[in-house]
Amino acid sequence: MATTNRPDSPDRETLVQMYEIQNKIKTTDERFRSMLTSGQIQLIYYSPRGQECISAGYAVHLRPDDYVVTIYRGLHDHLAKGVPMRELWAEFLGRSTGTCKGKGGPMHITHPDSGLVVTTGIVGSGIPIANGFGLAAQLAGTDQVTVVNFGDGASNIGAFHEGMNMAAVWKLPVVFVCQNNLYGEHTPMSMSTGVEYISERGAAYGMPAVTVNGNDPVAMWHAAGEAIARARAGEGPTLIEARTYRFYGHLMGDAMEYMPKEERKAAMAADPVPAFRAWLLENGHANEAQLAEIEDKIVAMVDDAVEFAMNSPEPSLDELYTDVYEEIIK
Repeated sequence: MATTNRPDSPDRETLVQMYEIQNKIKTTDERFRSMLTSGQIQLIYYSPRGQECISAGYAVHLRPDDYVVTIYRGLHDHLAKGVPMRELWAEFLGRSTGTCKGKGGPMHITHPDSGLVVTTGIVGSGIPIANGFGLAAQLAGTDQVTVVNFGDGASNIGAFHEGMNMAAVWKLPVVFVCQNNLYGEHTPMSMSTGVEYISERGAAYGMPAVTVNGNDPVAMWHAAGEAIARARAGEGPTLIEARTYRFYGHLMGDAMEYMPKEERKAAMAADPVPAFRAWLLENGHANEAQLAEIEDKIVAMVDDAVEFAMNSPEPSLDELYTDVYEEIIK
């Protein structure tokens, strides 16, 4: 099947859209961490700060009917794919108005209407699931694409290798995005992975693979655009290794002793969200008033979502077996 035309660079509207996604992720994460540290809420939380550009770069290429699969550190992917803010907050807080009625929580966000079909708490398990969605689209004759996100640690488990091989053999419309933040839970990549770049593994399966600066949204836009267009045209899967850095530990409360202080300090000083904001202004892609308006809108959106979630009820006991058993025999 012929390759579709691919634009050479994102237009101004797309660039601003990518910033809006990044700022939405950053603002939402900051509110979660603020409320957690102040004792207003209690939950297990995995911060995606530092990784915003990856989600923004691929999401702007996707249609509403395309699919995204992600993992427990997935807030950025949830928001980028369009999961409604109110329902997202409610699910994180375990409220009945959440995307899964408060019974999934942060590690299992699911919202089929937006195309965010699976968030999994098991490392690497989203890869074969994504292949299932890719195969379904292929059998149905649609041109839907599935993007599956995972970390560098997941590239060392069997599901990664089996899933990559299957996708390549069957030319499934799946884009594998390894969000390589250099740490698998508490272990540096250099201590657990035999190759310098995860993308080197694509060649073993005859799959196009690329390593990209995951903190550069335009670079991510190019890599994702190429991969998504290939998948949509029936040309098969691509592996994208997006090199990035997570600003915080594996989860809230992590002492981060395994992360060199100077390394982390340098990464946070190069925060990609304000860096992209400055780049937009310097290059005339947006003006201060325009970006300030976007930021104010997002703060109001988060305020509204927090109020909605905090005022929503917890699931009732009547919901205990709903969605678990078809029929309860008493």
